Amino acid sequence: MYSEKVMDHFTNPRNVGEMENPSGVGTVGNAKCGDIMRIYLDIDENHIIRDCKFKTFGCGAAVATSSMATELVKGKSVEEAMKVTNKAVMEALDGLPPVKVHCSLLAEEAIHAALWDYAQKNGIEIEGLKEPKKDIHEDEEEEEY
Repeated sequence: MYSEKVMDHFTNPRNVGEMENPSGVGTVGNAKCGDIMRIYLDIDENHIIRDCKFKTFGCGAAVATSSMATELVKGKSVEEAMKVTNKAVMEALDGLPPVKVHCSLLAEEAIHAALWDYAQKNGIEIEGLKEPKKDIHEDEEEEEY
């Protein structure tokens, strides 16, 4: 069962779209479920996220977590955006079913991937930021079913 906030962000997603000349773009996916998330950031000279957009191919929870993640980072500094975790996204949505927690992980990873792109383009280092994975399950061993 989805919360009212999840349903609201799925049926009325915020910040959908692409961005011309973004400061950073992050694309991540999950090969096991087929969700793909792309986040665009517009960051000013003071390292504040002026705007944030997303394009997501996936389930309702993936759309909702993308929407909420963009809301959580907009207006924040790069350092504050680094602190937006999958747990923060889930809490802001009043929770997700256990089988949909991976969607919040995708949202966190997409933000970090966009920040990584921004850091690379500008030759800066962002504390705690590591090179992103393209697939959030790339280090996991294949499960047998």
